[in-house]
Amino acid sequence: MKHVNFIKVRELLSASYWASERSINVIQKSVEHSECFSLYSGEIQIGFARVVTDYSTFGYIADVIIDSNYRGQGLGKWLVETVINDPRWKDKFLLLATDDAHSLYQKYGFKQSPKLMGVG
Repeated sequence: MKHVNFIKVRELLSASYWASERSINVIQKSVEHSECFSLYSGEIQIGFARVVTDYSTFGYIADVIIDSNYRGQGLGKWLVETVINDPRWKDKFLLLATDDAHSLYQKYGFKQSPKLMGVG
């Protein structure tokens, strides 16, 4: 099993609209409190996702990202499928928040909801 490469995850997230300013320390703490999924090409981490969960009722999918050099190959779809089909989330409510890729997530049964609220 490969570990999360914090430097590479920081690099990936720095190109995102949701976590471009996230520090290595914050990334490390978020990883410690999440179930993480890393995608590697050889020794290079090219993808990342994590699930924040109570292991009983819900899981929040966060930070799904693929290195821009590897996009367009179906790796994001594969990563999402891997995350949502993990047996730890069977019979759990999975949710996520996104400003893009709605059609990708809708393919896996996610629906937009006016009920979700957030602050921050």
